[in-house]
Amino acid sequence: MFKHAQLESVKAWIGDPVHGALPLHARVQRAIRQLILDGVLDVGRPLPSSRALAKSLGVSRDTVESAYSQLHAEGFIERRVGSGSFVSERAQRLPGRGKSRETSVDRKAAPRLSQRGTAMFDSGGVRDFLAPRPFAPGVPETRNFPLQTWERLERQVLKEYGSLALLHSPPQGMEALRQAIADHVNLERGARATPDRVLVLTSSQQALTLCATVLLDAGERIFIEDPVYHGARKAFDAAGLECVPVPLDEDGLRVDRLLEASKAPGNAAGAVFLTPSHQFPTGATLALDRRLAVIEWARQRQGWIIEDDYDSEFHYAGKPTACVQGLDAHERTIYIGTFTKSLFPGLRIAYMVLPPPLVAPMTVARTLLDGHSAPIPQLTLARFIEGGHFGAHVRTMRAVYAERRDVLARLVRQHLADYVETRVPAGGMQMQCVFIRDIPEREAVESARRAGIDLLGLTALHMSHEHKAGFLMGFAAHAPHEQDVAVRKLANVLRALCH
Repeated sequence: MFKHAQLESVKAWIGDPVHGALPLHARVQRAIRQLILDGVLDVGRPLPSSRALAKSLGVSRDTVESAYSQLHAEGFIERRVGSGSFVSERAQRLPGRGKSRETSVDRKAAPRLSQRGTAMFDSGGVRDFLAPRPFAPGVPETRNFPLQTWERLERQVLKEYGSLALLHSPPQGMEALRQAIADHVNLERGARATPDRVLVLTSSQQALTLCATVLLDAGERIFIEDPVYHGARKAFDAAGLECVPVPLDEDGLRVDRLLEASKAPGNAAGAVFLTPSHQFPTGATLALDRRLAVIEWARQRQGWIIEDDYDSEFHYAGKPTACVQGLDAHERTIYIGTFTKSLFPGLRIAYMVLPPPLVAPMTVARTLLDGHSAPIPQLTLARFIEGGHFGAHVRTMRAVYAERRDVLARLVRQHLADYVETRVPAGGMQMQCVFIRDIPEREAVESARRAGIDLLGLTALHMSHEHKAGFLMGFAAHAPHEQDVAVRKLANVLRALCH
């Protein structure tokens, strides 16, 4: 028979609310298994009869019989006809036997990771702002999204496709969506896209990871903007690439510095990463002559241009410049787009427009990451675009965001002028502010976070040390009255740091 302490341990395990979702026989089985794993029940030790244990635990005999049967099947106990049940000799060989589960593993010891794994972990990953707190950069307004239209289109998809919509999508993406994306980027961005060149993905971050691992080997160099989108740099770092910073001015990437750096011994690079339509984080637009010069650089060196067109839909002064991909007759440009900013983050659909030779390699590589994107959202989005709803929503939000940008600029000048200088962007969803006083950036960002405000510090976006500290303020997700409250709160935060 179990000793009193052992019996009480089983009772406690059974009664623990944490295990409440398990059937009763499974709770009994796992409680006894744990006593064996911990070495409390020795090898060869007889177990109580099913009748006796059932009486002690206040359960049915069938429950205990089911528990014993499972323990026997797993090799923890032996059952001998006429003799009863005993702890199996095989339990002697169980790893960690006789040690408490809480102490069998040193939870503070750092695990051994690969160099790539260590680089990814040390980078901190890419932090999404999960809740739309002010002033999280890159977060769209979702309260205005036409949910009823989306729901109606999704019902149409389910009615038409039925159970076929529940199967895997082709790894390249559903053809209807690839066609809709190609038509959209050709019309709105001046791209040179066909459905067979579109690869549907889960996120632009996935696209960057594919570019980093498929196009270049570890140790090779890639030119990046300085400052640069942190998600891109972290993807390149994690792949073992050497990032070579190229400075910017008001017309975007300094292509003259790119060409100069390319001539330096040992400084050949196989690719350049650009956000030409609306540079992140400065908001600069890459001038046409520089776009053509980058295309010629890629042609001469057989390099790649990775063009991230993350929020070009939101341009508030005139029409946005055509994408680099559409100007590149040599097909050295990989164009990356996403619906996370233009529609809603939970959609998880992005895409690449690829040169024809890269379609098959990128699609195969994609199957090693997540296989495919969910078919139902893809088919719904295709109809959303084809029906003109996407264009209508973007036009509505463009007007909303332009107003909110102007409101935030006014509020910053009114309440934060003693601390920061703002740079009002011509497009996008965030505004850059640089400190004009000696305020510690990290402390300012952390103090704001504790006050319920999310800012993105500028320092981590630069590779060079020749920059001013400050932060980005997202203005898309909050109405003017919400911005007013948050700016006043931020003013209090910065005021406290100046004393």
